[in-house]
This record gives sequence, C-alpha cells and structure tokens, in this order.
Amino acid sequence: MKKVVTFGEIMLRLSPPGFKRFSQTDNFDAIYGGGESNVAVSLANYGVPSEFVTRLPQNDIGECALMELRKRGVDTNSIIRGGERLGIYFLETGAVSRGSKVIYDRAHSAMSTIQKGMVDWESILKDAGWFHWTGITPAISQGAADACLEAIQMANKLGVTVSTDLNYRKKLWNYGKEPGEVMPELVAGCDVILGNEEDAEKHFGLHPEGVDVTHGGSVDGKAYLSVLKQLMEMFPRAKKVITTLRGSISASHNTWAGVLYDGTTLFESSNTYDLTHIVDRVGGGDSFMGGLVYGLMSYEGDDQKALDFAVAASALKHTIKGDANLATIEEVEKLMSGDASGRVAR
Repeated sequence: MKKVVTFGEIMLRLSPPGFKRFSQTDNFDAIYGGGESNVAVSLANYGVPSEFVTRLPQNDIGECALMELRKRGVDTNSIIRGGERLGIYFLETGAVSRGSKVIYDRAHSAMSTIQKGMVDWESILKDAGWFHWTGITPAISQGAADACLEAIQMANKLGVTVSTDLNYRKKLWNYGKEPGEVMPELVAGCDVILGNEEDAEKHFGLHPEGVDVTHGGSVDGKAYLSVLKQLMEMFPRAKKVITTLRGSISASHNTWAGVLYDGTTLFESSNTYDLTHIVDRVGGGDSFMGGLVYGLMSYEGDDQKALDFAVAASALKHTIKGDANLATIEEVEKLMSGDASGRVAR
C-alpha cells in the first residue's frame, strides 16, 4: 500500500482535568494534536504508511510534538523547522447541556508563517498514493494556503488522490481573506470531499434545498443529498462527497452516522451509533476521515464497507481521550459487525 501524506498544523492542547471549567483549574492536561496529524495517526495505527508534513519551531515543545508523532508510527522526515512557537489551543470539556469551549492561541505559530516554496512537494509526493488536507490549514494564513495549493497541484500532476475535510473554523479566518476567496481553488483539485452543511454554506454559500436537515437529536441522511450534489457540481473533479451525521442530544449524548455520494448512488451507513457517554468528541471528524481513507484504499470498489468502517472508527474515537483515534482495525470491524457490548477481552 502506498503512503498517505497529510499536511497541516499540530498543536499543544491544554485542558482542565475531567470536566472542570477554566476558572476552576490550577493545572492542565497536555496533549498534542491537529486535524491532519490526527488523520496520519489513525492511518499509522491501521498499518498504513503515513507521513505528516508541517513546520515546527526548533525548541523543546516542537520536539515534544515530534516525539508524539513518532511514538504513533508517523513518518516525520519531511517536517521543516523554523518559526517562533507551536500553536496552542485550550479546551474546556462540556457535559450534558453545557457545550465544550475552545480558545485558540496560535497567532505567529511556526505553521502560520510557512511560505510557498519551503516544502519540496515533488520529492515528498512522488511515491505517495494519497494526499490529505483540511480547511483549517488555509484558514491559518495566506502562506499556509499558498503552500497547501502547491501541494494539491503537485499531487494532481503526479496522479496522487487528494482528499479534504472542509472543516470550517470561524475563529481562524482573520487574515483578511474570506473562505470563498480561498477555498474554491483548493477544493477544485480534490477527488474526495468530506463536509457538512455548515461547511458547504460558510465556504461556498450552498444550502440544502427545501429540507430541514435536523430533527431534534436525529439527522436525516437523505436530506443532505442536495448539498452533496451541489458540491459535486461545483467541483467536477470530485468522485465522492461525504458528510458525517451528528445528532446532538446533549454534549454527552450524540447519535453518529454518515452518508457518501458517488455521483449516482447515495450510500447511508449501515448503523447509527448511540454515543451515550462521550469521553472526548474532539477529533471525531478526523477519525472518520482516517477510517474513510483506510476503507477506500483497503475495500476498493466497496463504498458501503468503506463508509461503515469510517463511521464505526469514529464512534470508537468518542470513547478515547485525546485528539487522535487509537482504535485498532479489529476493534472497528468488531463494532461494524454489530458487537457494541463492550465486554472485557480476557
């Protein structure tokens, strides 16, 4: 299996222990993670050769981020060094009717000051089978957007499959550009697009046609078909467009499913999972993307199975503390088969 390359920012995540509020804590749990690095960790955990590309500061905190990636089996040889600091985000974990809260501290990070031409994309992608990026990267800075476009164009030239998770982040688009000015050129080079109705609306002004996509805690997968069709019409290179379906009953209790559209058929996940006691929902979409890439590469031609793997993998991620999914293939396939008992393995 050819390697998968992902590109983006890894950050230091600082969280009050348990469900404490920021105002209650005098210490923070430290975890390293980020959208594209989380995908790389998922894939490495499934035995897929995975390489993460970013820019890290030449200091001890940058080294800690590197060690975390290496510990999980991710190739870090193409990471470039420089810049002032590692980006940070603070996470206050919500519960029941109190939602989680994120505060970013990533201005002037090493990744935000990356520039076009710093990364040798041809040498990195020449033996790759897949390249993945998210909408978080071009939201960071113009330099990050330019470097991402460079990578996509080289991947297209080399025949490498390109995927994106649109991942709209309102708090990040603050360098003078609107998403609609930046994202269309990047997404035009993608073969696989993951995004929900908010991503489609905020990036491209697309809306579901004549339907309400949510009904309390349940989500109607078919209601998303109009958005998926609009995305495929706007970006004709795309062969598959996908969305996750999260029904939010409370911060601690969600339902979880997904749909995939290949231009002809709408595939709906075989299972809708009832996530009744969420441990950590951060990285849920990244774990879905990691499962989807694995599924599409491993179950070639079986989009239903690939989708089911992605949904099951991300359901398991909600039981794991931290940004990255550490579930195994065996655990995912066990859940896919219908065994959600959680019995002790002895």
